[in-house]
Amino acid sequence: MSADAASAGDPRLEALRWRHEYAGKVRDLYLSDAEPGRALVVASDRVSAFDHVLDPGIPGKGALLTRLSLWWFDRLDVPNHLAGSRGGLDALSTPLPPDLAERAMLVKRLDMFPIEAVVRGYLVGSGWAEYQESQSVCGIRLPAGLSNGDRLPEPIYTPAYKAPHGMHDENITFAQTVELVGEADATALRELSLRVFGEASAIAEQRGVILADTKFEFGRDPSSGEITLADEVLTSDSSRYWDAEAYAAGGENRLDSFDKQIVRNWLAAHWDKHGTPPPLPPEIVERTAARYRELIERLTA
Repeated sequence: MSADAASAGDPRLEALRWRHEYAGKVRDLYLSDAEPGRALVVASDRVSAFDHVLDPGIPGKGALLTRLSLWWFDRLDVPNHLAGSRGGLDALSTPLPPDLAERAMLVKRLDMFPIEAVVRGYLVGSGWAEYQESQSVCGIRLPAGLSNGDRLPEPIYTPAYKAPHGMHDENITFAQTVELVGEADATALRELSLRVFGEASAIAEQRGVILADTKFEFGRDPSSGEITLADEVLTSDSSRYWDAEAYAAGGENRLDSFDKQIVRNWLAAHWDKHGTPPPLPPEIVERTAARYRELIERLTA
């Protein structure tokens, strides 16, 4: 998918006087003079891997991600950025077309912290790679002898600095977050993140799903001063989920996640990371869509 295609706004929203302000790899942000202090966040079906937006997208992905975020926002004991009920959309003076409404959230605009609040309950991914070199993750020393996918003695907070658009985020230590946002806010972000991760892990575990790790984003509500949970939350794009039964059984599939790992694996085997990525085959698209659907069915049933 071209950069122009990924960044183009929806003409139906423009007709409703929503101004396309920003295009991420998956989400689009719209502002309106008729909705001061608010923003419309619309999740697309775009899928990205290795810093590229791929073609085609995953049908229904945007609606699934939005539905899962709203399900979690409703269950977490922390202030969130929704402007009202039904994903904030009840606060809109002009309703959205149904296919847009299922992918959209009307949210309060916040003063965002430049921190991705990452929590890891298991040693996997970039954490596993770092541990092999230093027996630590983001400056946190871990016990010797851990293996890929092992559960950590307790969840750890491993923040990242949100780099400017187009640049890579950078893992940082807690001391560096203090330098960025001050000790009081850095401590509050860590405590909130670990608490919410614990709550979510317990809910997922009741449904036979392991929450291995996730990232949260927070901002300060300018009207109340509260630290507020923002963006998406605990979706397949921001979190790593595993099937608890498969994990307990061991074997090569125990770390298969409910996300776009199928896409990443296929792309790694069929592309040298130079030039334009090849189109995704229909089978890969459908298998990925099924994996997204399976997670939301498991969690919300």
